[in-house]
Amino acid sequence: MKLNERSLAFYATCDSPADNSGFLYKRGERHTAYHRRWFVLKGNMLFYFEERDSREPVGVIVLEGCNVELCDSAENFAFAIRFGGSKSRTYVLAAESQAAMESWVKSLSRASFDYMRLVVRELEKQLQEMSRGLPGGCGGSQDAPGPWKPMPPGLEQCRERLPALPAVPPKENGCAVWNNVPGPERPPDTSGCGGHDEEGAPRPPPPLPPRRRVSNGGTASAGPAVAQSPSTFCRLHEQYSREVARLRQDWQQKRRGSQP
Repeated sequence: MKLNERSLAFYATCDSPADNSGFLYKRGERHTAYHRRWFVLKGNMLFYFEERDSREPVGVIVLEGCNVELCDSAENFAFAIRFGGSKSRTYVLAAESQAAMESWVKSLSRASFDYMRLVVRELEKQLQEMSRGLPGGCGGSQDAPGPWKPMPPGLEQCRERLPALPAVPPKENGCAVWNNVPGPERPPDTSGCGGHDEEGAPRPPPPLPPRRRVSNGGTASAGPAVAQSPSTFCRLHEQYSREVARLRQDWQQKRRGSQP
């Protein structure tokens, strides 16, 4: 794998949040002595520095295809990062406390993309199972319907105590009757929109509006207006344009006359 040193150094020291950070003791590859280093975990990369304020990391461990496990060592709270393959290096680290060791082992075990891939697959599997268990994918359970159960008596009493909702006002001949009070308490209808008269007989529908007269002497119905021709629209446009121009000219003349 080819890695750009400048990009790695910038990524290790940038302000992006770290998954874990702290001091660990790292055993050397050739010498078995442990050296105290500052470790920073970002994603699947474990950087280590000589000091906490160092500007560049000493090295980086790419956490792919590895296992994190506890190991026996001269140092307490030791654990190892082992990679597959006979020629792969094993990194032995040691924490300063039991809590720190557990935190690092957990963080390093979850840092690889292989682990994230397994988590995503498991979540997709659970989502599919939930979708199959929901009818139509909209909620509820797919259990078989059980036997009919009578309504508890307390619920029926609660229904009786609830106030009745106002009924939707009916419409008669296109007019909404809002004073729909049943019985003798209903006031007389004076709006002319009721469906029955005072004796209970059905009231005839209201008369149609009279036909209006147009300028050419004919009559036009009260239905929808017929679209006029383009020539009529052009004449109206010219007429109103001249009127607007005349009014604007009069306003300008009055404005000049009012100025000293």
